[in-house]
Amino acid sequence: MSIRKWYLIHKWTSLISTAFLLMLCITGLPLIFHEEIEHLVGVVEAPPMPHGTPDISLDKVAEAARKQRPQDVIRFMFWEQDEHPNVTLVSMAKTMDAAPDDSNIVLIDTRTAQVLDAPPPERGFMYVMLKLHVDMFAGMPGMLFLGFMGLLFVAAIVSGVVLYHPFMRRLAFGTIRREKQVRVKWLDIHNLLGVATLVWALVVGITGTINTLSQIVIFVWQSDQMAEMIAPYKGLPPPTQLGSLQDSIDAAKKAVPDMHVSFVAFPGSMFSSPHHYTVFLKGNTPLTSRLLRPALIDAQTAKLTDTREMPWYVKTLLLSQPLHFGDYGGLPLKVLWTLLDLVTIVVLVSGLYLWIKRRQHTEQRICELEQKHAQGV
Repeated sequence: MSIRKWYLIHKWTSLISTAFLLMLCITGLPLIFHEEIEHLVGVVEAPPMPHGTPDISLDKVAEAARKQRPQDVIRFMFWEQDEHPNVTLVSMAKTMDAAPDDSNIVLIDTRTAQVLDAPPPERGFMYVMLKLHVDMFAGMPGMLFLGFMGLLFVAAIVSGVVLYHPFMRRLAFGTIRREKQVRVKWLDIHNLLGVATLVWALVVGITGTINTLSQIVIFVWQSDQMAEMIAPYKGLPPPTQLGSLQDSIDAAKKAVPDMHVSFVAFPGSMFSSPHHYTVFLKGNTPLTSRLLRPALIDAQTAKLTDTREMPWYVKTLLLSQPLHFGDYGGLPLKVLWTLLDLVTIVVLVSGLYLWIKRRQHTEQRICELEQKHAQGV
């Protein structure tokens, strides 16, 4: 492919995606530190108790949540032991099939079943940043559109690398021609910063694109592996009486002893069937803690129905989500992600500046030629 074609690819993929990429970079900055921001704004934590205080039965935790919000049903229970120890996050809604944004949260002490907080649905700054970053308040179409912008971003990076080599053949790496006009200096800065952040930009662009496919991936998993796991219950009427949640959790732990519980989907919710508690377990290492393994437990008998490793496409999604926000290496990696994000903003803005200046230069040149033609030169 000729250099001119690569230039056109770089030009148009960059121009089309720049505005949305700037929005993603800016909204992504606070999301990198969402855990730290939550602590700063005063998220309720469990009170201190003697070390080794045992947890209470999760049936009593569920009972406490239902008393707090008797008009709602429980859809999920979450545990984030590293971030919020001894706290059970109960997600409730009017119905099992309500939209995710219609959920209500109840925070309960896992040791005492005391309600710690029942905050109203989040609609503050972090909620706005997350929705803009994920789907621009447009649901699935917004997610897929941002995924397409991510693909354009990757194409802009690849074409930029192809153009960088012939452009810099006669210049030492990192050269910034300060003695030239301002546009040339910014061109050198744009190229240098773009190459310096090449790997990071590709990682974030690719993982971001993968993340926009999350709902599609979930649908494929439900239609594939999940359908196979619940096949023996196909056609059976939903149970009218559910068994013990605690016994179901214990059965999942016994079936997968080398993992611990991350969250539970209640019967009839998005990640389960009308007949099962689906217990999602995760590993204990930095890598395996990002991967989930479902264990389906019969909601009446608390007996294991099936448990399997997630298919490759779900694992890819699960691994890409924390990598996108630099959530693998603690605070140092988050700081690095922030610096690279800021540099990427400079690359995007400088690219837009160079395009505007080039257009102005072209228009000025056209005007000069028209004037000469009018004067008969």
